[in-house]
Amino acid sequence: MNAVPNHPNPWPDTDRHEAIRRRAEEIYFRSGRIPGRDKENWAQAEQEIERESAAEHATRRGIVINVNGMQYVGEYTADSSDGYKPGELGSGTTVSVRFDGDKMFVKRPNGKELETAIVKKSG
Repeated sequence: MNAVPNHPNPWPDTDRHEAIRRRAEEIYFRSGRIPGRDKENWAQAEQEIERESAAEHATRRGIVINVNGMQYVGEYTADSSDGYKPGELGSGTTVSVRFDGDKMFVKRPNGKELETAIVKKSG
């Protein structure tokens, strides 16, 4: 069974505090460099980053697995992935897979399973 790479995480290894700091700075420049609005800019940046982070965790991701000439596409969310990072299983990597109804469980290198919902089968 071979894994096909999926989309990378748009916030790889980005520290939340640093992301907020950069966003607050962007807000400062966008709003015309108005002095004395540091707290307001920070609060707005915090809200924006939090909203984007929540959307990121709700976003469905996919993994493609080939098994005996059949191709399975499984979807999962960051919240249900138990720390799985897109790209953890490189293209052509041999993995153990088990199926249970409309679910596909992919064994990860750390021994944990990535649970996905099968959304497409083709062969």
